[in-house]
Amino acid sequence: MSNDARTPDGEAVAPRTDDAAAVGRDGAPADGARRTRVAVLFGGRSGEHPVSCATAAGVLRAIDRDRYEVVPIGITRTGEWVLAADDPARLEGGRAEIQPADGRLLVPLGERPGPLVVAEPGRVPDELAAVDVVLPLLHGPYGEDGTLQGLLEMAGTRYVGSGVLASAVGMDKHYMKVVLAGHGLPVGPYTVITPRAWRTDPAAALDAVASLGLPVFVKPARAGSSLGITRVERAEDVAAAVEEAQRHDPKVIVEAGIAGREIECAVLQGHGDDAPRTSVPGEIVLDHPAAGFYDYETKYLDTAALTMSAPADLPREVADRVRELAAAAFEALGCEGLARADFFYTDGGEVVINELNTMPGFTPFSMYPLLWEKSGLSYTELIDELISLALERPAGLR
Repeated sequence: MSNDARTPDGEAVAPRTDDAAAVGRDGAPADGARRTRVAVLFGGRSGEHPVSCATAAGVLRAIDRDRYEVVPIGITRTGEWVLAADDPARLEGGRAEIQPADGRLLVPLGERPGPLVVAEPGRVPDELAAVDVVLPLLHGPYGEDGTLQGLLEMAGTRYVGSGVLASAVGMDKHYMKVVLAGHGLPVGPYTVITPRAWRTDPAAALDAVASLGLPVFVKPARAGSSLGITRVERAEDVAAAVEEAQRHDPKVIVEAGIAGREIECAVLQGHGDDAPRTSVPGEIVLDHPAAGFYDYETKYLDTAALTMSAPADLPREVADRVRELAAAAFEALGCEGLARADFFYTDGGEVVINELNTMPGFTPFSMYPLLWEKSGLSYTELIDELISLALERPAGLR
């Protein structure tokens, strides 16, 4: 009986028995040892499944194959983990889907990382050597919100990006603003509508929204990439916007509209005890009014109306303020690895934090890698830096 593990498309993935300890902490093979084994994880259960696949396509094309042995792992819409083909072309276009397969990956739990196991009906389970680090490229719930990070912590596995708490707080726009404001950082006016509040006293919830003035942005509190967001300019449209947001998340946040330019800044963890590093700021520019606002369609499917300007045309002192606040927000949430901080720069010269994204869009055309490219770090170098940071830090409490 053959014990070769295979992807859903029938491609063989040979088991490895090399010693992971021979890998250098920066990801480079030590003394001719094997390459660092990186599990690239993508897909997932959230509405951002296709975006995650597109991100994985970019990473699979750019990652340094001389330094890293890549194990592509897809997660289906229903949460099954499967070995995926190492073929970026299948993941591009914004419509890709990870399909179920007979063989599923079983993730070992324990203090020390163990081998991934491929279980197939009627076959002896195949062991894949333990990966050295996981590169999770999942956006939204069940990937970016601390749930996956908790699983990897229980498995004793190093991974790229923020830990459980920072990921969970970063996903919940309500508690993110609570933490940022608690650290004295400037956030805009908002109100939160819980599912119980909407069921038991919708009139009070609507009164709280009215106190913000118009326009407002009605958002799912724990969804990313602008899914389910509505810009509301008439009071009579608020209820419908709340119900649309609740299609994605029962908890809803409503933010006062802030007139200003949309500025973004990329943050990268420092090595050791070094402070976080910040990129040059960039700006999201919608080229014509018909584009509406920076929603899911504009970000990923119809980008013709969108320009990402980097570096943004800002006064030096404003750019410095954006970078200062981005680093402060990163540390306030206890982030690790990477994050993108989004701001409004108002006509009155105020810089207001809109949100912090702990797993920002990471395709080669996304703002996060673009900002680092403009700051002197290429896409391939950025991937390498993130893996290096993950390998430096211990698993578990830190």
